[in-house]
Amino acid sequence: MTLTEQQQQLIAAADAAGRAAMQAYEPYAAAIAEKNTARALDAFRAERISVQHFASTNGYGYGDMGRDKLEELYARIFGTEAALTRQNIVSGSHAISLALCGNLLPGDHLVCLGIPYDTLQTVIGLNKVTPGCLVEMGVRATVQEIDFEHIDAEAIVAELPEDTKMVALQRSRGYSSRPAMTVAEIAAITAAVHQRLPQAIVFVDNCYGEMMEETEPTHHGVDLMCGSLIKNPGAGLTPSGGYVVGREDLVDRAAYRLTFAGAGREIGASLIDHRLFYQALFMSPTTVLEATLGAVYAAAFMQHLGFEVSPAVDAKRSDIIQMAYMGNAERLIEFCRGIQRYSPVDSFAAPEPWPMPGYDNDIIMAAGCFVAGASIELSADAPLREPYLVFMQGGLNRWHMPYALQRTAADMMEKGLI
Repeated sequence: MTLTEQQQQLIAAADAAGRAAMQAYEPYAAAIAEKNTARALDAFRAERISVQHFASTNGYGYGDMGRDKLEELYARIFGTEAALTRQNIVSGSHAISLALCGNLLPGDHLVCLGIPYDTLQTVIGLNKVTPGCLVEMGVRATVQEIDFEHIDAEAIVAELPEDTKMVALQRSRGYSSRPAMTVAEIAAITAAVHQRLPQAIVFVDNCYGEMMEETEPTHHGVDLMCGSLIKNPGAGLTPSGGYVVGREDLVDRAAYRLTFAGAGREIGASLIDHRLFYQALFMSPTTVLEATLGAVYAAAFMQHLGFEVSPAVDAKRSDIIQMAYMGNAERLIEFCRGIQRYSPVDSFAAPEPWPMPGYDNDIIMAAGCFVAGASIELSADAPLREPYLVFMQGGLNRWHMPYALQRTAADMMEKGLI
């Protein structure tokens, strides 16, 4: 079966809309990338980074110069007192788990502003109590619903209980339809929390948000923040890892959870050469720029085909995720399979929904990536649940998204799904 002339014209028109949207957004995103690159360069020069910092280590890792210097570099770039940046943090969720479990004790009250990402619900114990979760350890956890479309920091903070020990915010939308939080919105909430509840810790899950704006939440008073090294700061180069940045006492407590009390950040060998971790951090602003422009293209392309999208084509973005409403499971699965089919790695594979650990729904994930699961590379994934939203991330260069979407759309048209 081949496409009709009308279908070919529709794809061509959608492509033109996508390219026009990229061209319109590029000056704004490029200016951010330039400023973030300058901040990174200033930090690299101030820390006197040298090839000697690239070496791997083994054993206990005492005196691991490359590891320690990388953490100093992260702390400087993110404007914090300390950082925990490790190869053996297995994911962003792992980094967040270290931060939460290290800083919350039995009887403490954690308030999440909005429902957190699926895996974090399990870490906390919001959906069910599993071994090792915060609720099992005696932490009280509640969710305070907020209007993400219209953030009113003063009103939100006024509703926080007096005994709140930690306020948790998620910058990205995760697997939800709500918009990503901007740095300005996070900053306003942080300031209001510190004024009303000075004892409370403001925590931010920064996954998918790094280098998207000219500053990070920690530049505006956030006490503790985490992310993944196979997302934005990994630039498609780092093979694993995660980071925790913030106040030194809070970062130290997260480190005690990673290793053990009394040792913390002082041990932990770096079995992988550090060069990629340093190079990735330097490349991150440029790679995030490319991923952002790919997401802008996707918004315009999918909208032109009749799909509802979020963020809107011309929206200012605070994470790299582009969402589209697929409407039904069949269309969702075929879309993800198309993204996989037009990826550089494992293009021959057909992803299937499966019960991924930490999720309540089956998940389908298209990620034909050089680093497995690296969602700074082009990927598309979704929980199999209504309203069947698909979440696209990344793209090491802006031209991967047009290549994949045009061909995926054509395949779906041939199957009568568009």
